[in-house]
Amino acid sequence: MALPEQKQSATDTRLAGLALPTGGWIESNRREALGRVTAMGLPQRRDEYWKYTRPDMLLDAAAPQAAVLESGESPVFDEIDSLKVVFVDGIFDADASDDLSLDNVTIERLADIGASDIHWAKSLYGELEAAGQKPVERPFAALNTAFASDGIVIHVTGRPSKPISLVYRHESESSDAIMHHLLRVESGAELTLLETGPAAARFNHCTEVDIADGGTLHHVRAQGRDHERKAVTHMFARLGQESVFKSFTLTVNGVLTRNECVIELTGDDAIAHVAGACVGDGEFHHDDTVFITHDAVNCESRQVFKKVLRNGATGVFQGKILVKAGAQKTDGYQISQSLLLDGDSQFLAKPELEIYADDVACSHGSTSGAIDEEALFYLRSRGVPESTATDLLTLAFLAEAVDEIENKELAEDIVTRLENWLARRR
Repeated sequence: MALPEQKQSATDTRLAGLALPTGGWIESNRREALGRVTAMGLPQRRDEYWKYTRPDMLLDAAAPQAAVLESGESPVFDEIDSLKVVFVDGIFDADASDDLSLDNVTIERLADIGASDIHWAKSLYGELEAAGQKPVERPFAALNTAFASDGIVIHVTGRPSKPISLVYRHESESSDAIMHHLLRVESGAELTLLETGPAAARFNHCTEVDIADGGTLHHVRAQGRDHERKAVTHMFARLGQESVFKSFTLTVNGVLTRNECVIELTGDDAIAHVAGACVGDGEFHHDDTVFITHDAVNCESRQVFKKVLRNGATGVFQGKILVKAGAQKTDGYQISQSLLLDGDSQFLAKPELEIYADDVACSHGSTSGAIDEEALFYLRSRGVPESTATDLLTLAFLAEAVDEIENKELAEDIVTRLENWLARRR
């Protein structure tokens, strides 16, 4: 079936600026992904899951310019003892990175393994992304699988002594980074993965996570700093029996950020938590799109998203829980809330439940409102300045999302960054 003319034109324009990497086992995976892109076409505003977010800036052949911000603030998680893997404008920087040796973990570069004859990653690269195209098409993810130039491949076989921290530095105002990570957590293994930094002027990022029975992944990400950046990210996760996946994302800047998370619970008693907190000011558009599929018995999922918006900022949440037939005793929870600090900002939400089992407990809720005037009056009546009182109530509003981070040291770092951001904008 031919694509509509506008979608075909946009797809041709974007593909014209890219060259498909060749060689090694990975080439066949890339060509399959390219086939998915050309069949689907890149998104337009008329597409159901893009009606709240304009994809225009992600479709240009060349990346829009984005200024590099020198804030003087130390990077998020900089004080955390971790193995640092550094990328500059989407390219691995060996000199700035730590040695990639870590107990119970094998860390390799996608650019290196893709040129080999065969690798365990062959069965994973593009597999979860391809499966995640139904029932909702995610063409930017397929574009990533086809053209990703670099990334990291992590195989976890036990419990490493410290987290792995992926640091993304932005140095070129016209950088256009496409990165793809692969992560396999074996049975009984556990890892904490950190991500931080603006990455590039335009950033297309995809991560595929395969968690075996009894495996655990804690993922904490901080996006921000460079306000003019544009980003679209995808995380695909497949969970085995009694496995755990917990992910939290903080976003504090960005003209356009769209984070998609697609999770499939395939083993009984699996747990998946996805949370996010964002604070936006002015020309700021932030979109969280989540799709969680329950396909096993007695599984739990939580979606907790909080957005603080002002001066015309826009927040979007699209979240779905799909419970397949036979996925009895499912516990699904979804909440999306916004705090609007003025009358110019807006929050657009589309929560969804689709249930084909009868023994489930699923709920969703979405609210949007202003600062609680009674709480503000209470604090001011006790001598707290209005700006400080507003910040305290804002942090209290975001607390439910931040509380999803199990590591208290990481949670404290996130709260400190939020406090600093609010203080700078008083």
